[in-house]
Formats: sequence, C-alpha cells, structure tokens
Amino acid sequence: MKRRSALIMALPLYIFTLVFVLGPLVYMLILSFMRRDGTLGVVLEFTLRNYRRIGIPEYAATFVQSLKLALLCTVLVTLFGYPFGYFMARLAPRWRGRVMLILIIPFWTSSLMRLYGWIIMFRSNGTLDRILMALGLSSSPLRLLYTYPAVVTGMIYVLLPFMIYSVFVSAEKMDWSLVEAARVMGASAPRAFLTITLPLTMPGLFSGIVLSFIPSMGLFFIADILGGNKVVLVGNLIQEQLLKGHDWPFAAALSVVLMILTSCFIFLYRLLARSSGGSGELEGLV
Repeated sequence: MKRRSALIMALPLYIFTLVFVLGPLVYMLILSFMRRDGTLGVVLEFTLRNYRRIGIPEYAATFVQSLKLALLCTVLVTLFGYPFGYFMARLAPRWRGRVMLILIIPFWTSSLMRLYGWIIMFRSNGTLDRILMALGLSSSPLRLLYTYPAVVTGMIYVLLPFMIYSVFVSAEKMDWSLVEAARVMGASAPRAFLTITLPLTMPGLFSGIVLSFIPSMGLFFIADILGGNKVVLVGNLIQEQLLKGHDWPFAAALSVVLMILTSCFIFLYRLLARSSGGSGELEGLV
C-alpha cells in the first residue's frame, strides 16, 4: 500500500521527466539523422551526413576552440575560486555572511545586463582605458572589446561563483582539527594542506570544475556580446544553424555531439569523485 501511494505521488515527476526531458532528447536524436529539405522542411530519411559534416575542418575547429576555451576558463576559475572559497570558509560567521551576500547580489540582476557592463569597461576610451592611462600604464586607448581575452574574462566572471560556493561547502564541512593535528605532528603548512585539506575539499573542487567546464562549452551569448564574431563556440554554431541557416538536422547533430562530450566529462567526474573517497556534491544531480 505504501509502495503504491509512493508511486502515485511520484507519477507527476515521471510524467514531467518523460515529456520535458526525455522527449526533447529523443526528438533531437531522431532529428539529427534526418535530411534538410527547403528552408524549414525536414525529410524523414535516415542519413549520417549531418555527423559527417561535423568532421569538416571548419566545424571541427569550432569544437576544438570550444574545448580549449572551456579548459582555459576552468583552470583560471579554479585558480581564483578555490583560494577564495577556502578562505571564505575560514572567516568568522559574521564576515562570512557578508562575503556571501556580496557574491549573491550580482545574481539579482540579469546576466546580460552584467555583461553589458563589461562592454563599458572594455570599450575604447572606456573605464579600464581611463584607469590605465591615469596610472601611466598606457599612452593610448587599447582595443580590449571583441577580443579573446574579453570573452575569457566574461566567462570567468559568470562561472567564478559556482567554484567558490562548491569549494566553500566542502571546506566548511571539513574537520579542521585534523589540520591542527598534522601541524602538531610536525607537518609544514604546505604539507598539511596537500595531505589533509586538499583531499577533504576535493569533492567540492570536482563539483566546481564540472559546474565551470560544462556551461563554458555552451555560453554562446558571452562570445556574442564580448567577442563579436571573432570567437565562435559550438553554441554559436548551433544558434547560427537554427536561426540563420535553418538547418535543424545539422544543429541537432551538433547538439548530440556536444551532449556526448559533456556526458563523458560528467562520467569522468564521477570516477574521480569515487576514487577520491567521496561521492561529491553533484553525485545526486549527475
């Protein structure tokens, strides 16, 4: 009786998952094997042409560039976010709450509005140019907007809080007496960090890497706003095929390949999380 009632209670969740999660994925997979016909038409004809097109150097280079950008952003986000999250967990509760509030406040506004704020910073004779010229570090306006570094900066700005909070959650749960015991036994501060702190915060670090790497593969609007047409990611390519080229089967094939790549990364994350001795904060999600 209890099992039946539990099944009835979970039935809306199953229906929602089938209709709004599994259904679109199956539709996208089937569409990727079809052939485009006309402007918006699709022919119900099985073909592998869409996947073969991905091997064309122009499209393959887009995947490579997206992977390189995702790896670069993930490394930089880790270098900035891990120390921030670690030291935030060491703060007194009063200051910890204030720092968390400062990190949360930007989320109260739209991501697009915040990115357009970076345009004001990066544009010629913008805020950053004026600061650099006032400090004597630059004699003329720099061309920072619509460049690769501008896109990387925007990516880091958007993804950094996810790394900070992931590391903070792990560091806050950590038993700091283990670190003190290691110091008492004669371990130096770097050795205590590498042998005690880093392994115990590894699940949070892995979670932050996943939350940084996977979105950076598809945040095409950042490349559009801060990179113009000079930085093209897989997300930009999919958007172009959908809205401009009207080639839905090819866009679906690109999406399937991107989904496979991100799924492989999630699978790798789960293996690393298990080998590190913990399931990680994202185990229930992935």
